[in-house]
Amino acid sequence: MRAIVAFAAFTLVFVAFAGESYAGSALRPSRSIGAPIGFPSACTRYAWLCHRTGGREMSDQEAMPLLQKVNRQVNAGVAAATDAQTSGKSEYWSLPINNKGDCEDYALLKLKTLLGAGFASNKLALSVVIDRGGNNHVVLLARLKSGDYVLDNLVGKVKPWESTGYTFLASQNFSNKSDWQVTLAGPRAAQFSGT
Repeated sequence: MRAIVAFAAFTLVFVAFAGESYAGSALRPSRSIGAPIGFPSACTRYAWLCHRTGGREMSDQEAMPLLQKVNRQVNAGVAAATDAQTSGKSEYWSLPINNKGDCEDYALLKLKTLLGAGFASNKLALSVVIDRGGNNHVVLLARLKSGDYVLDNLVGKVKPWESTGYTFLASQNFSNKSDWQVTLAGPRAAQFSGT
């Protein structure tokens, strides 16, 4: 995925998060940030992406098999392709087109599939990360009682965020789906802490 986000160019607005509680291994936001390129137009096309749509709380024992199943099914059913190949645009967040897409397209389909299965919308969020190779990448986060877990098109197994080796830059706000927050964490976080 191309550099979809130039975080240094975004205006950072500090936000207080008093009163919010997080699981022991949940990513902790520090401030608001502008949404990645491509996200606002996707919000316009997909109402479920930026508005809370309900769903129900699930225990970790109920949620994890569903997360694993959706991650495997979407990864197997979508072929990797760039936005230029699928839409003719350089950066276009959408559901997979003709069963092809890039990382954010996989993440969007996983999000939509989980919402359709009744997963609580305030427990799912997109996240922009730096992968192990130093590339920008988008994954889906699922917040369980035991922490935040990553659904990733590059990995078949759903993992806790700390086990991915990724550096998390920003994530969709779990409670206010049209907003994004800095979630700077992971092995290369210090490199980005001045932005």
